[in-house]
Amino acid sequence: GARVMTSSSSPGISLKQEGISYIAGAELPCVIVNMVRGGPGLGGIQPSQADYFQATKGGGHGDYRLLVLAPASVQEMVDLVMEAFDLADKYRNPVMILGDGVLGQMMEPLTFREREENGLPPKAWATTGARGRKPNLISSIYLDPEVLEQHNWKLQRKYQEMIAGEIRYEAVDTEDADYLTVAYGTTARVVKSAMIQARQAGVKVGLIRPITLFPFPYEAIGKAAERVKAVLAVEMSAGQMVEDVRLGVNGRRPVKFYGRTGGMVPTPREVFEQILALREAR
Repeated sequence: GARVMTSSSSPGISLKQEGISYIAGAELPCVIVNMVRGGPGLGGIQPSQADYFQATKGGGHGDYRLLVLAPASVQEMVDLVMEAFDLADKYRNPVMILGDGVLGQMMEPLTFREREENGLPPKAWATTGARGRKPNLISSIYLDPEVLEQHNWKLQRKYQEMIAGEIRYEAVDTEDADYLTVAYGTTARVVKSAMIQARQAGVKVGLIRPITLFPFPYEAIGKAAERVKAVLAVEMSAGQMVEDVRLGVNGRRPVKFYGRTGGMVPTPREVFEQILALREAR
């Protein structure tokens, strides 16, 4: 029943995938931090966002999901890690913090805020020595396929509860925007700088920054897309989150992608030029 966490950077998380699937199947709360580095393989030690699929689509085996939180600042790394432990206990499920090498080495001022008690459920499942009760068995093995199917449906209902209650995102200047950008983590900070350049040049640009990558803010992106001419997804990858952006937009508007890979970070100027290209393409 103790609160526990582990952390690594890309290849190390890959090595933990069997265990992560087991933890999800056994409904054990924990926090997992991945500060993503360039890949595939050993890659390099520079920042990347190329572990998005692994984090949000289930990097191990079986029908399981993680709650995935994507901080964009040192303050958010502190706040979201605290929240991650509460969410893990609430849902008896692993929660992943998906950062990157920039955030992992960044220095910024922060405040440790007082936190209210969230009324979390008691841990009647914990293995505390079976004093005065029947023993608890923590396992993820179900040899009877009918029993395993019922367990899987139970987990799926839990994931639907997450979708209904835990979506978080930041919307910036979306009310009057002619063009919408979508980015998370460090890349969203770059996009915000590019947005300033764009508005100074007379191009109205907004941003949706997903804070939960699972559950993903499909509805918020879809509604924002209705008011714009085109959407630009920006990532430090060859294009992963963009697939969820397209699902959210659902064909309402064109969706373009700009990415840097291998540890390269897009610059505000590059993103600004991509925004101008959106306007010129129409």
